[in-house]
Amino acid sequence: MLDQIQEAARYIQSQTTVQPRVGIILGTGLGALAAEITIETELSYEQIPHFPLSTVEFHTGRLLLGTLAGQPVVVMQGRFHFYEGYSMQQVTFPVRVLRELGISTLLVSNASGGMNPDFAVSDLMVIDDHISLLMPQGPLTGKHDPHFGDRFPDMSAPYDAELLELGFALGNKLGISLKRGTYVFAPGPQLETKAEYRMLRQWGADAVGMSTVPEVIVAHQMGLRVFGVSVITDMGIPETLERADIAKIIAAAAAAEPKLTQLMKAMIEQLGQ
Repeated sequence: MLDQIQEAARYIQSQTTVQPRVGIILGTGLGALAAEITIETELSYEQIPHFPLSTVEFHTGRLLLGTLAGQPVVVMQGRFHFYEGYSMQQVTFPVRVLRELGISTLLVSNASGGMNPDFAVSDLMVIDDHISLLMPQGPLTGKHDPHFGDRFPDMSAPYDAELLELGFALGNKLGISLKRGTYVFAPGPQLETKAEYRMLRQWGADAVGMSTVPEVIVAHQMGLRVFGVSVITDMGIPETLERADIAKIIAAAAAAEPKLTQLMKAMIEQLGQ
């Protein structure tokens, strides 16, 4: 896999002069940040050797390189999921490529179902921990290559404490209300039953989604600083559960986009100081 990762990175580097220090993964319905980037290079995933192809209709499938808030960045506009039929190694392949490009910090976002009764649709939840026990396959499973880091990486703090503190400080400064909580991975693509929502809440999870955790595990193994935000796009409260409506979920993500864009832009500006 290392050869494929390096081949993909070399191709990207041959197409751009940008040397990114920050990587960003934009989740479902959260592509507006791309409009804030001064783009030097735009690549479709199809162009990049060994890259998976996004099969989700609301994931654009582009890699953007340029500057944001004066900082060199690389942005994944669309990600990959286990439910698309990819292995966890394929799902996390792009994260390893971003590290090979030279990033030291990874910002991730996702759309998720809220299970904390104190949350509301379109809230932003800063992820301070996650639960990976429902993953059908771990992204570190298989032959280990020391190039990527420890075989048994410590996961006591996968989300960087300084970035968490910075995020909340910027939220206060910008007047953006931020929740804080634990994200749990579910393989999907079906949404959860009432009993499953109840169980996950009892586990201590505040939000549930079908992404992010595999990417964060791999990023943390490779020594990247990680900051993650979930957009609460629907509520998974068993007693008041409504039938899922994908159109409403996408609309809820869009309603939160301005706040998320403002926060991410401010984060990147601060990282450059």
